[in-house]
Amino acid sequence: MATLATRLGSCPLIATAIHDGHALREDLRDVIALSDAERRREEDPFTGRWASICPTSIVVPSSRFQVDLNRPREASVYRTPQEAWGLAVWKRPLSDAQLFSAFAEHDAFYALLARICDEKVEGCGGFVLFDLHSYNHRRQGPEQPDPAWLCPDVNLGTGSVPPGRSREPIERWLAVLREARVGGRRLDVRENAKFRGGYLSRWVHARYPETGLALAIEVKKFFMDEWTGIADEALLEEVKNALAAGVEAVAGAAPQRAS
Repeated sequence: MATLATRLGSCPLIATAIHDGHALREDLRDVIALSDAERRREEDPFTGRWASICPTSIVVPSSRFQVDLNRPREASVYRTPQEAWGLAVWKRPLSDAQLFSAFAEHDAFYALLARICDEKVEGCGGFVLFDLHSYNHRRQGPEQPDPAWLCPDVNLGTGSVPPGRSREPIERWLAVLREARVGGRRLDVRENAKFRGGYLSRWVHARYPETGLALAIEVKKFFMDEWTGIADEALLEEVKNALAAGVEAVAGAAPQRAS
């Protein structure tokens, strides 16, 4: 597994950017059917920069086409176009050894995440994890955006939060992000409108049903050209500032370090 960019802080706030990476193992380069540009279009570039909004963070350098950490272990490698937005990812089926390498990376990531989360529970009583992603809204072409009513600027996925959990951190985050101004306007922020959160969120809530809260954050790629991969640096920074303000708001409702 490529070296993860990991920062460890003392407070109970964690950020992950598991789709930021573009790296591909050497043994996959001859069998990948996609160009670099095609891969980048479906990755979440720049989300790694946003991960610094929390003192503890994990940024994954591997491409989601190598292993998708937001899917269950056995489904973490795209094998058919139906699993990959209609894309034929591989020139030929992957070998068992190539699949096992991906599964080992999946196992290693979740082992690391478990250690970090366990430490937060032991030291702070619990944690809040901000799972950072971005999503495409111009799949039909550079000049053909999907309808805005279908695509909020920011989607907060809370679909797997256990019933009965306090909504205070969620409501604090939503309130701050809905007041944030990016590009001279307020953000369109909705909960579970387009995404309800993936495997990482479900893993957190299954393993830590009372002490862990995962907020799956999907930012529409309005801050970049999703076809060329070029970002608007000013918008990128403004989005980061808005996300940081949301983290600060949640901090007041997060578990505190045990005395």
